[in-house]
Amino acid sequence: EAQISLFLEAIKGHRYEHLYTVTLFTGMREGEALGLTWDCVDLNKGQIIINKQLQKVRGTGGEYQLVPTKNSKGRSITPAPFVLSVLKRVKAQQTMWKLCCGEYWEDDMGLVFTDEWGHHLCAQTVYLHFKQIAASIGLPEARFHDLRHSYAVAAIRADDDIKNVQENLG
Repeated sequence: EAQISLFLEAIKGHRYEHLYTVTLFTGMREGEALGLTWDCVDLNKGQIIINKQLQKVRGTGGEYQLVPTKNSKGRSITPAPFVLSVLKRVKAQQTMWKLCCGEYWEDDMGLVFTDEWGHHLCAQTVYLHFKQIAASIGLPEARFHDLRHSYAVAAIRADDDIKNVQENLG
């Protein structure tokens, strides 16, 4: 819990703050978070459908594409209300970016997490920023995947049903 608090403090105002926060409190895999699309987020019902991930295609010089999840099974999660409020802020920010970019907006996949031009985020860049933040709070060995583990531990400590946690993790 202390490490989570330190991490949340360290990411305040960071360009990937929303991505890291949503990942930490949903248990999504990195590719699932990067590949989350707005058509899978229902802000009114408070539900997220996880049915794909963003992956770099080998041998293409850096091309990314949306592919099925690790086990090819989709799942639905009901995140905490504050996670939904984070996603609403992301949507508002992205709407502003779209207006600023106009015809130069690049997002043709409907991704939730993009850069200011609508381009998908690079997994390696997201990971390197994560490593820098983790090192800055005394956790140099932390991996992005540890956000998923932290979610599971926190959910179990909060007395969530173990089967429910397992289903949320997919």
